[in-house]
Amino acid sequence: MAQGLLKGTVYDNANRNKLPNVFIRDKNTKQLTLSEKDGGFSIRTEPGHTLIFDCPGYVSDTLYVVDMENKKIMMETKTIALREVNINATRQFFDPHTEYPEIYTKSKVYVMSPTTWFSKEGKDARRLKRYFAREEEERRVDAVFNRAYVGSIVPLKGQELDDFMTLYRPSFAFIKSNNSESLAVYINDNYKKFKALPPEKRKLPNLVSQ
Repeated sequence: MAQGLLKGTVYDNANRNKLPNVFIRDKNTKQLTLSEKDGGFSIRTEPGHTLIFDCPGYVSDTLYVVDMENKKIMMETKTIALREVNINATRQFFDPHTEYPEIYTKSKVYVMSPTTWFSKEGKDARRLKRYFAREEEERRVDAVFNRAYVGSIVPLKGQELDDFMTLYRPSFAFIKSNNSESLAVYINDNYKKFKALPPEKRKLPNLVSQ
Protein backbone atom coordinates (compact mmCIF):
# COMPACT_ATOMS: atom_id res chain seq x y z
CA MET A 1 0.00 0.00 0.00
CA ALA A 2 1.22 3.52 -0.79
CA GLN A 3 1.95 5.91 2.05
CA GLY A 4 -1.03 7.74 3.44
CA LEU A 5 -1.69 10.29 6.17
CA LEU A 6 -2.18 8.67 9.56
CA LYS A 7 -3.96 10.87 12.10
CA GLY A 8 -4.50 10.53 15.82
CA THR A 9 -4.33 12.12 19.26
CA VAL A 10 -1.81 11.66 22.08
CA TYR A 11 -3.03 11.58 25.71
CA ASP A 12 -1.58 11.35 29.20
CA ASN A 13 -2.82 7.93 30.32
CA ALA A 14 -3.16 9.01 33.97
CA ASN A 15 -5.36 12.09 33.59
CA ARG A 16 -6.45 11.86 29.93
CA ASN A 17 -5.02 15.30 29.14
CA LYS A 18 -4.03 15.83 25.51
CA LEU A 19 -0.27 16.11 25.02
CA PRO A 20 1.35 18.74 22.77
CA ASN A 21 4.90 18.59 21.40
CA VAL A 22 5.20 14.82 21.41
CA PHE A 23 8.01 13.84 19.03
CA ILE A 24 6.72 11.26 16.53
CA ARG A 25 9.07 9.39 14.20
CA ASP A 26 8.50 6.74 11.55
CA LYS A 27 11.30 4.26 12.25
CA ASN A 28 11.21 2.97 8.65
CA THR A 29 11.35 6.27 6.74
CA LYS A 30 12.58 8.75 9.40
CA GLN A 31 9.50 10.87 8.71
CA LEU A 32 9.01 13.25 11.66
CA THR A 33 6.30 15.35 13.22
CA LEU A 34 5.20 16.86 16.55
CA SER A 35 1.76 16.69 18.12
CA GLU A 36 -0.20 19.94 18.15
CA LYS A 37 -1.49 21.92 21.16
CA ASP A 38 -4.62 19.75 21.22
CA GLY A 39 -2.57 16.53 21.11
CA GLY A 40 -3.48 15.88 17.50
CA PHE A 41 -0.94 14.61 15.01
CA SER A 42 -0.68 13.52 11.40
CA ILE A 43 2.23 11.72 9.76
CA ARG A 44 2.86 10.11 6.39
CA THR A 45 3.30 6.38 6.89
CA GLU A 46 1.83 3.03 5.84
CA PRO A 47 0.86 -0.37 7.29
CA GLY A 48 3.89 -2.36 8.34
CA HIS A 49 5.80 0.68 9.60
CA THR A 50 6.68 1.40 13.25
CA LEU A 51 6.07 4.78 14.88
CA ILE A 52 7.99 5.94 17.96
CA PHE A 53 6.42 8.49 20.36
CA ASP A 54 8.75 10.45 22.66
CA CYS A 55 8.02 13.20 25.19
CA PRO A 56 10.09 14.42 28.19
CA GLY A 57 8.66 12.96 31.40
CA TYR A 58 6.94 10.06 29.61
CA VAL A 59 7.88 6.51 28.73
CA SER A 60 8.55 6.16 24.99
CA ASP A 61 5.70 4.39 23.20
CA THR A 62 5.76 2.33 20.01
CA LEU A 63 2.95 1.81 17.52
CA TYR A 64 3.10 -0.84 14.80
CA VAL A 65 0.87 0.47 12.03
CA VAL A 66 -1.68 -2.16 11.05
CA ASP A 67 -4.20 0.13 9.36
CA MET A 68 -4.72 3.84 8.68
CA GLU A 69 -7.63 4.33 11.08
CA ASN A 70 -7.50 7.27 13.51
CA LYS A 71 -5.27 6.38 16.49
CA LYS A 72 -5.47 7.17 20.21
CA ILE A 73 -2.03 7.04 21.87
CA MET A 74 -1.94 6.80 25.69
CA MET A 75 1.45 7.71 27.16
CA GLU A 76 2.60 6.66 30.63
CA THR A 77 4.35 9.16 32.90
CA LYS A 78 7.76 8.22 34.24
CA THR A 79 8.25 7.71 37.97
CA ILE A 80 10.01 11.07 38.25
CA ALA A 81 7.93 13.88 36.80
CA LEU A 82 10.87 16.22 36.19
CA ARG A 83 12.76 16.15 32.89
CA GLU A 84 14.88 13.01 32.72
CA VAL A 85 18.54 13.86 33.20
CA ASN A 86 21.12 11.47 31.83
CA ILE A 87 23.51 11.25 34.79
CA ASN A 88 24.77 7.72 34.30
CA ALA A 89 26.26 8.07 30.84
CA THR A 90 26.84 10.58 28.09
CA ARG A 91 24.07 10.68 25.51
CA GLN A 92 24.89 9.24 22.14
CA PHE A 93 26.11 11.82 19.64
CA PHE A 94 23.23 13.15 17.59
CA ASP A 95 23.57 15.56 14.67
CA PRO A 96 20.09 16.44 13.37
CA HIS A 97 21.61 18.36 10.44
CA THR A 98 23.05 15.07 9.18
CA GLU A 99 20.21 12.78 10.27
CA TYR A 100 17.34 14.97 9.06
CA PRO A 101 18.65 17.53 6.52
CA GLU A 102 15.21 17.82 4.96
CA ILE A 103 13.88 19.44 8.15
CA TYR A 104 16.28 22.36 7.73
CA THR A 105 15.45 22.69 4.04
CA LYS A 106 11.69 22.69 4.66
CA SER A 107 11.97 25.11 7.59
CA LYS A 108 13.36 27.92 5.43
CA VAL A 109 11.04 30.82 4.70
CA TYR A 110 11.23 32.59 1.34
CA VAL A 111 9.74 36.07 0.94
CA MET A 112 8.48 35.37 -2.58
CA SER A 113 6.96 32.02 -1.63
CA PRO A 114 3.96 32.42 0.74
CA THR A 115 3.53 28.64 0.95
CA THR A 116 6.76 28.43 2.95
CA TRP A 117 5.09 30.60 5.61
CA PHE A 118 1.72 28.88 5.90
CA SER A 119 2.08 25.26 4.76
CA LYS A 120 1.72 22.61 7.47
CA GLU A 121 4.90 20.96 6.25
CA GLY A 122 6.85 24.20 6.70
CA LYS A 123 5.35 24.89 10.14
CA ASP A 124 6.10 21.34 11.30
CA ALA A 125 9.67 21.64 10.04
CA ARG A 126 10.19 24.88 11.97
CA ARG A 127 8.78 23.31 15.15
CA LEU A 128 11.08 20.30 14.73
CA LYS A 129 14.04 22.61 14.15
CA ARG A 130 13.30 24.31 17.50
CA TYR A 131 12.95 20.87 19.13
CA PHE A 132 16.37 19.84 17.81
CA ALA A 133 17.90 23.10 19.03
CA ARG A 134 16.60 22.50 22.57
CA GLU A 135 17.85 18.90 22.50
CA GLU A 136 21.29 20.04 21.35
CA GLU A 137 21.43 22.48 24.26
CA GLU A 138 20.53 19.74 26.75
CA ARG A 139 23.27 17.50 25.37
CA ARG A 140 25.81 20.28 25.78
CA VAL A 141 24.79 20.61 29.43
CA ASP A 142 25.11 16.82 29.85
CA ALA A 143 28.62 16.90 28.41
CA VAL A 144 29.98 19.05 31.26
CA PHE A 145 27.50 18.52 34.10
CA ASN A 146 27.91 14.75 34.32
CA ARG A 147 27.95 12.28 37.19
CA ALA A 148 31.71 11.74 37.16
CA TYR A 149 32.53 15.45 37.26
CA VAL A 150 29.94 16.48 39.85
CA GLY A 151 30.83 13.45 42.01
CA SER A 152 34.46 14.53 42.00
CA ILE A 153 33.51 17.90 43.54
CA VAL A 154 30.81 17.05 46.09
CA PRO A 155 30.86 14.15 48.60
CA LEU A 156 27.59 12.64 47.40
CA LYS A 157 26.90 9.18 46.01
CA GLY A 158 24.07 7.09 44.63
CA GLN A 159 20.54 8.47 44.79
CA GLU A 160 21.61 11.50 46.80
CA LEU A 161 23.98 12.54 44.00
CA ASP A 162 21.25 11.91 41.42
CA ASP A 163 18.79 14.11 43.34
CA PHE A 164 21.35 16.90 43.74
CA MET A 165 22.15 16.89 40.02
CA THR A 166 18.50 17.05 39.02
CA LEU A 167 17.60 19.77 41.53
CA TYR A 168 20.56 21.99 40.60
CA ARG A 169 21.04 21.24 36.93
CA PRO A 170 22.46 24.41 35.29
CA SER A 171 20.84 26.02 32.29
CA PHE A 172 22.39 26.01 28.84
CA ALA A 173 22.77 29.80 29.08
CA PHE A 174 24.93 29.35 32.20
CA ILE A 175 27.09 26.65 30.58
CA LYS A 176 27.53 28.75 27.45
CA SER A 177 28.69 31.87 29.30
CA ASN A 178 30.88 30.27 32.01
CA ASN A 179 34.07 28.22 32.15
CA SER A 180 34.96 25.09 34.14
CA GLU A 181 36.13 27.11 37.15
CA SER A 182 32.79 28.94 37.31
CA LEU A 183 30.94 25.62 37.04
CA ALA A 184 32.95 24.22 39.97
CA VAL A 185 32.03 27.27 42.06
CA TYR A 186 28.37 26.86 40.99
CA ILE A 187 28.37 23.22 42.09
CA ASN A 188 30.00 23.99 45.45
CA ASP A 189 27.63 26.88 46.17
CA ASN A 190 24.59 24.75 45.39
CA TYR A 191 25.95 21.85 47.44
CA LYS A 192 25.86 24.16 50.48
CA LYS A 193 22.24 25.04 49.66
CA PHE A 194 21.45 21.34 49.21
CA LYS A 195 22.89 20.39 52.62
CA ALA A 196 20.99 23.26 54.26
CA LEU A 197 17.67 21.84 53.08
CA PRO A 198 15.63 19.60 55.39
CA PRO A 199 16.24 15.92 54.47
CA GLU A 200 12.76 15.55 52.97
CA LYS A 201 13.38 18.51 50.63
CA ARG A 202 16.53 16.91 49.19
CA LYS A 203 14.52 14.15 47.54
CA LEU A 204 12.64 14.50 44.29
CA PRO A 205 8.86 14.06 44.36
CA ASN A 206 7.83 10.78 42.75
CA LEU A 207 4.77 10.64 40.53
CA VAL A 208 3.81 7.05 39.89
CA SER A 209 1.67 6.40 36.82
CA GLN A 210 -1.93 5.58 37.52
